[in-house]
Amino acid sequence: MKYEPRERLQTVADVHADMQGRAMTRRERLAHWAELLEKAPDQRLSTLSETEYQPAWARDAMRSAGSPITVAFEDPLLRAEGLQDDTYAEAKRFFELTDWELHQLVCSCHSGGTVRAEAAARCVREILEPRPSLFAMLLNALLIVGSSRSHAA
Repeated sequence: MKYEPRERLQTVADVHADMQGRAMTRRERLAHWAELLEKAPDQRLSTLSETEYQPAWARDAMRSAGSPITVAFEDPLLRAEGLQDDTYAEAKRFFELTDWELHQLVCSCHSGGTVRAEAAARCVREILEPRPSLFAMLLNALLIVGSSRSHAA
């Protein structure tokens, strides 16, 4: 193996000096995945068929070449962080996702047989920054109205 200084490597590779010596957080792993998906926003990625109807053992083994999970697995940084393959179970473990979150991201019931990379990235970003549910917004509105009425009295 030939020695190359870091400066030389930075000209030919995507070197992340700030990542050396410490593991990425869940947030960093998810943000990096979203960035990978955003690099080719119009790329059509394969989905997994009806994940919600599969028994857990079958769902865990599910994979599809060219899926959003494959995009993550093809990245050297995420593999170095410990992403072992592009199966449903591995994505769930590595990115610390719930079945519901991963279902929203990779299941065919949302977009058919393929999904645009941009839509998958948006889904990953929503996991990072979840929007409040309609129920939560209504409850918050009621609490604000009730609070302002009690202060006005």
